[in-house]
Amino acid sequence: MIARFWRGVTPKSKADEYLAYLQETGLKDYRTTEGNRGVYVFRRIENNQAIFLLLSLWDSYEAIEKFAEPNYEKAIYYPEDSKFLVDLEPNVTHYEILAQT
Repeated sequence: MIARFWRGVTPKSKADEYLAYLQETGLKDYRTTEGNRGVYVFRRIENNQAIFLLLSLWDSYEAIEKFAEPNYEKAIYYPEDSKFLVDLEPNVTHYEILAQT
């Protein structure tokens, strides 16, 4: 299994609105992509910013490519993301899951 990590930062004042937007865009697309095994959304408020960390779980790199083709190392952004996010980080990070307890 592969873990895909994406990080985004919004102003604190837009945190809840961005979460709702995520549910209608990226999270919805994760759920409907074959080979996706779920997604966790983490949020931390720090100073006046909300830091989001998304961890999605995938059967394989081939499954990730179905969601993020052609280059699965690049972050996926939606039309309204720039209204919320402070910066659009260009890449995501992947890790092979080797053990689970």
